[in-house]
Amino acid sequence: MVIAGDAVVSRWDRVQAAVPYLLVLIPAVFALLREWRPEVLAPALFAAAWHWLMVTSHPARTSRPALVTVYFVVLLATVGTLVRLDTVFTVTGIGVFVQCFALLPGWWAYGGVAVTVGVLIASRPQTGRTPSELFLSFVVGVVVASTVGLIIHTIADQSEKRRTMIAQLRETGAKLAALAEENVSLQAQLLIRAREAGVLGERQRMAREIHDTLAQGLTGILTQLEAADEALGDVPATRSRLDTVRALARESLTEARRSVQALRPAPLDEAQLPAALHDVAARWSRSSGVPASVTVTGEARPLHTEVEATLLRVAQEALANAAKHASAGRVGLTLSYMEDVVALDVRDDGSGFVPEETNPLNGGGFGLVAMQQRVTRLAGTFAIETAPGQGTGVSATVPAIPAGSGRGW
Repeated sequence: MVIAGDAVVSRWDRVQAAVPYLLVLIPAVFALLREWRPEVLAPALFAAAWHWLMVTSHPARTSRPALVTVYFVVLLATVGTLVRLDTVFTVTGIGVFVQCFALLPGWWAYGGVAVTVGVLIASRPQTGRTPSELFLSFVVGVVVASTVGLIIHTIADQSEKRRTMIAQLRETGAKLAALAEENVSLQAQLLIRAREAGVLGERQRMAREIHDTLAQGLTGILTQLEAADEALGDVPATRSRLDTVRALARESLTEARRSVQALRPAPLDEAQLPAALHDVAARWSRSSGVPASVTVTGEARPLHTEVEATLLRVAQEALANAAKHASAGRVGLTLSYMEDVVALDVRDDGSGFVPEETNPLNGGGFGLVAMQQRVTRLAGTFAIETAPGQGTGVSATVPAIPAGSGRGW
């Protein structure tokens, strides 16, 4: 459609530009073929040259009313002279009508048509014609010329509208092409960011899993080896410590393999979260020698794998921190099942610390950062309450998403 529109507009522009010349030169050819007369050739060539000088060569001149008036006065005088010399030049008036509607605004165009018709009638020989006949010829000429001019004006308006519409369509097409190119670029950037986020998320997951399994297991192994070294004189005690080391090493190896395969923590494999917490606390107590109790409130129910794994890892990390830093005499774990959330609180009566120095938001230890990342990943809340000499409390609250809900994280 656009291409077709361009063709229509271009064709009309070419025709409109050529009409004045054709309607001067064609009658001149017929007149000169009948009889060679230089007095006919000279004004015909002048009329064509005058139109070229005032309109074709300098279109900007047509925007100045004074120059347009001069143009029409000289052109009508020349056309009148040609009609007086040979009536075949009456058709040249059609070219003048076209220029009236092309160059004169509004009703001035119809006034120009009336003047042109008057010049054409006045220039023709009037032998035998009454004033009434001349007036009737004038009226008919004005009506016909105005009708033709109105048609020409309508065609010109439609052509201009098509030209404007085509320009707008081209501009819109260019904008759409630019937007499409920008969307392709943005999509490529989003894919890159998504890959980077996926890689970073997997690295963080592996870091948390290694810290919560291998690091804690190796810490326990070192603790047992140090105790065994002190008990070398007591063979049964040494053997007991070595048995504990073996168990910790096997457990750490198992957890490392499960972390790589992104499986559930071993304590949750065959037990729900409350039983898994009791098992973790009991093993931690045997390893550290510090009593740890587990309290469950509310109605225990199976939860989504990620929820249970997150709370279990928080408990393991909190217990590991208590063993390494707190010098606690006892630790209490409270698991609270509520309607929409489940909360885990781990509190010890140890030495405590200054929260600002080890807060995960202020660059604290990785264990605290890992706990916070796990909880916030599930849209939960994580808090630490502690002060020097007043023990430490770690609280994690996450949505109580039921098991088998199908919701991914």
